[in-house]
Amino acid sequence: MITVHLRYEIDPDKQAEFADYGRRWIHLVNRLGGTHHGYFLPSEGDSDEAFALTFPSLASYEQYRAAAAEDAECLDALRFATETKCIRRYERRFLSPLFE
Repeated sequence: MITVHLRYEIDPDKQAEFADYGRRWIHLVNRLGGTHHGYFLPSEGDSDEAFALTFPSLASYEQYRAAAAEDAECLDALRFATETKCIRRYERRFLSPLFE
């Protein structure tokens, strides 16, 4: 099992736009074969960080990336983020969970 951990630096004044972006991607990742575990938006503390956890394997992530690059809905979601400038930057990490 692998988890893709995404850390976003977002515009704190555009949290609603980022939430819209996140809702789109939860649907898209699940539709394209991934398992999205949701977004974690700022509540208390830092107001400009958000996180997402996705995918059960590196293979499923690679399949998703190939499909997303050609998917009209995915391209529209990326265009939305670019136009609203709700995301300043993001980091992607691949992690192996340990539960016991």
